[in-house]
Amino acid sequence: MAGDTHPPGPSVGAFVIDLNLDEETARPRTSTRDPDDLRRRLVVWLGDRVPDPEIPALDAPTTNGMSSETLLFDATWTDPAGPVTQSFAARLQPDPAAMPVFPVYDLSAQHRVMELVRLRTGVPVPRVWWMEPDDNALGSPFFVMERVDGLVPPDVMPYTFGSWVTEGSAEEQARLQRSSIGVLAALHALEAPGDELAFLEFDVDGDTALRRHVANQYAYYDWVTADGIRHPVLERGFRWLEEHWPTHEGRAFVSWGDSRVGNILYRDFEPVAVLDWEMAALGPREIDLGWMIYMHRYFEDFVPDELSGLPQFMRLDDAAGTYEELSGHTPRDLEWYANYAALRHGIVMARVIRRAVHFGEAAMPDDPDDLIYHRGTIDDMVAGTYWPRVLAR
Repeated sequence: MAGDTHPPGPSVGAFVIDLNLDEETARPRTSTRDPDDLRRRLVVWLGDRVPDPEIPALDAPTTNGMSSETLLFDATWTDPAGPVTQSFAARLQPDPAAMPVFPVYDLSAQHRVMELVRLRTGVPVPRVWWMEPDDNALGSPFFVMERVDGLVPPDVMPYTFGSWVTEGSAEEQARLQRSSIGVLAALHALEAPGDELAFLEFDVDGDTALRRHVANQYAYYDWVTADGIRHPVLERGFRWLEEHWPTHEGRAFVSWGDSRVGNILYRDFEPVAVLDWEMAALGPREIDLGWMIYMHRYFEDFVPDELSGLPQFMRLDDAAGTYEELSGHTPRDLEWYANYAALRHGIVMARVIRRAVHFGEAAMPDDPDDLIYHRGTIDDMVAGTYWPRVLAR
């Protein structure tokens, strides 16, 4: 991945507004680790794998992602064939002192699903060179993967505000949409025995993969609100999901989880690296498609009136039609899955802004629902007015 464009790590609502943050980055704190110390320790660790390595510098990009830590670096060494220079990205389990976004980070599982998808599908997943399960080397487990050059639709400022995506032609934007949905179609074509995929199953009650997926999200919500501050808008969303449960769930597939254009590196508007697999699980295909559609809407809804944005991008019907053409499967209940994505994203935002409050970068609002910037969207979804309004544009 391009070292100056994107750190692999789930964007969990990286576009944050109305916080007292540093004007240059407009981002809450994501790490409490010292970069120079990390570089020195990484050189020592790498010395057990290649002869006499050198790492001139580390880069920790801030344009996307606020969950796991990522270090981008070039390493040089000399092997029997001569000098070697290799570009890497190291993905670190987050520092507990940085108030992580998620309760569990299983880097071994991420490594495992990345290799499974890389070897069994045409999805361009970066190769993982080394997995380090011990925390002695850098203070937490981590893995090191190849770094691929490309461009990512940025979160800060959002790609819908003016970026290489909005500057592209209508044909190029259409190619980006189609190729991104093609990633999902290729992923969901993965076939593997059930026991090989069992590590992606949630250990919660539920008689279907979708039931377990939603139950896991509610458990996550309970974890986020363990401070006693609940969010009525999210609880209304959970009730709506139950009242409108899909009639046809379909069988479970490998679900990327954080399936959005901001987690893909592109060249010429085509994917060259698919990143951020820590939300991977098993579930219906529509979980990924709904997330890809809604996460575009999240950024599109912040476009100022004086800017055009990308209103024709990732529309429900268009995305569904493209997915059906590429996969042979007709998406069902897609509006429900897009609403589920908005709810999931709302839980993440509730945690992300709590982190900002914890580090003194924001104040807790009087109304806890104000932690969730798209609270109005969730209420409109529950009321049934959101998607008709979007589709009418």
